[in-house]
Amino acid sequence: MMENIKIACIVVDDEPMALELLKRYVERTPYLLLQGTFNNGIEVLEYMENHTPDLVFLDIQMPDLNGLQLSRNLPEKTKIIFTTAFDQYALESYKVNALDYLVKPIDYGEFLTAANKAKSWFSHHSKDNMPAVSVSDSNVNKYIFVKSEYKTLKINLADILYIEGLKDYVKIYIERQESPILTLLSMKKLEAELPDNEFMRVHRSFIVSLSKIEEVERNQIVIRGNRITVAEQYKSAFKLFLENRTL
Repeated sequence: MMENIKIACIVVDDEPMALELLKRYVERTPYLLLQGTFNNGIEVLEYMENHTPDLVFLDIQMPDLNGLQLSRNLPEKTKIIFTTAFDQYALESYKVNALDYLVKPIDYGEFLTAANKAKSWFSHHSKDNMPAVSVSDSNVNKYIFVKSEYKTLKINLADILYIEGLKDYVKIYIERQESPILTLLSMKKLEAELPDNEFMRVHRSFIVSLSKIEEVERNQIVIRGNRITVAEQYKSAFKLFLENRTL
């Protein structure tokens, strides 16, 4: 049903004030789920290695890699709403199949019109009308099965503390279990099976269970006395997670 759809999105703009404004607009819109904000295209490409948002609010004029260039390197299923201070890019933006085009300064009414267009598109085209990020427990797998030492083990997601990548293997650290489970599996494949609203990749070699975080000190996460460093390319998304949950 259209009213129940949730759209995972990111905002990209090299101007801090414009970035903050669009962030506020997204947070005001109930069916949009903000997954991160970025001020350059290179950061977005790094983020896209492990995440696939439904929608990108994308500034066109940016240094190094502009919005049009970046859009041609995004996954086909990720849709785009362009934002820019200049309207001469409108025709070219539609050549890359953008859902809409907003000219700065953007007021909330204009933003909402474009967002509603995205909502309508995803309502009619998304598989089972489900977002990239699970938002209801009824839509989230409660467990996974992995192969380890000639056995197939069931692991409840609620029991996972964190996951460590080791080349072709991963170690899955489980609550109330002394030794981690070792399985032949890539971090990327495992990450794709985990709900984004419960787990987050914070380092090339680590995925953490967000509910198991006990404290954050500078750029280090503490889980059961173990310290995990948040790598530079994951700081933006993790910082946003903290901001949204800090009183």
